[in-house]
Amino acid sequence: MAGWISRRQLAPLRVSGFRFLFYSTLASSLGTLLAAIALAIDVKDRTDSGLWVGAVLLVEFLPTVAVGLFFGPLLDRLERRSLMIGADLVRVGVFCALPFAHSPGLIVGLATVAGLANGFFRPAAFASVPNLVPAEQLSEANALLVAIENVSWAIGPILGGLLTAAAGPNAAYWINAGSFLLSAALVARISARQLQSETALTRGHWRDLGDGFRVVARSRALLAVLVGWGIASFGIGAANVAEVFLAKNIFNAGDFGYGLLYGAIGLGLVVGSFWSSRLIDGIGTARAYGLALALMAVGFTGAALSPNVWVAAVLCVVFGLGDGAAIVCNAMLVQRGAPDVMRGRALTLVMSATYAVMGIGTVVAGALLTPGNARRLWIGAGIACALAAVAGYVLARGSAEADVGSSPPPAPSEPAPYEVAAH
Repeated sequence: MAGWISRRQLAPLRVSGFRFLFYSTLASSLGTLLAAIALAIDVKDRTDSGLWVGAVLLVEFLPTVAVGLFFGPLLDRLERRSLMIGADLVRVGVFCALPFAHSPGLIVGLATVAGLANGFFRPAAFASVPNLVPAEQLSEANALLVAIENVSWAIGPILGGLLTAAAGPNAAYWINAGSFLLSAALVARISARQLQSETALTRGHWRDLGDGFRVVARSRALLAVLVGWGIASFGIGAANVAEVFLAKNIFNAGDFGYGLLYGAIGLGLVVGSFWSSRLIDGIGTARAYGLALALMAVGFTGAALSPNVWVAAVLCVVFGLGDGAAIVCNAMLVQRGAPDVMRGRALTLVMSATYAVMGIGTVVAGALLTPGNARRLWIGAGIACALAAVAGYVLARGSAEADVGSSPPPAPSEPAPYEVAAH
């Protein structure tokens, strides 16, 4: 086993604060994915309406876009521990209320509130990582967090479907509430000083928001994610729409084929995110980022050109490997490209922008998709990822934060004057 998992990869778990954050992230992400399945099934059974189901799926990520565009400064202005605990407790309240919601409109409304809480919790968690572990363990810490999220992504929907089928959505809602309560209890065991070195004093909400845009615009590391991952996200959105058509209409593999491709990507995501720390430490973040995006391009294009679903599944694993590694690189670039006092809004801004671009890709592909052209859309997604690899690498390699694997970053220049209050 030692040859597969090194002590260095698990070293961040020896830091008590990070260990609590790791298990909190596991509980929170598993609860979120259990909820996604239970909510979709609940609304479908109540309404049998694609519009209502679409509304539930939309509020899974749309609130994150709103948080990044309008509320990002709160992640730097407020104490992160209190914000994360508050987000968890809001989700506890939502899922305790859902068993008593009897209309689809109320269900979607409560899901929107949960989505807003998700939009605060995840960026606050990742913004805290550089404060919890030594600089030389940052890539390993990010890899562990992303890997555990991907494990949740792989098993959460299955567990949610089984639980909802066996005991109904209300049972899933109560378990979700318990998972978020556990997450809040774990975060509460981390001291506020460990999660955040300083908080920003506001210069006014809109000026604070503008500072976040400026720090992204002036940092090559942040621009690498905004541009590189933005281009890739457009392709991912298009590929997501076409995936079921590729499996069922092009490969004639039916529902099993769709599940096979979906699961293959999930397997690649878990492995790629976990092993990304070795790649980053070996060749540096910039090269690792370009290589990860290039693997995504190979995976999409190769799967599109495959003769059958089995070959395509292997290429989907390749895509997942690149995707998992790229997500860890995204976190590294943002964490190192923004000072702690600006990190929360930088993370949410980049996340919201790329989510929005993914949504655009989904809409465009939906308008262009026919049962027979799914291959072309996946080839287009591969081309988008190839362009992303070039753009991401070129921008990242000019960034001092990304030129080395695990050395600590230099003190960043500030985009605009602002005040800070030390804890």
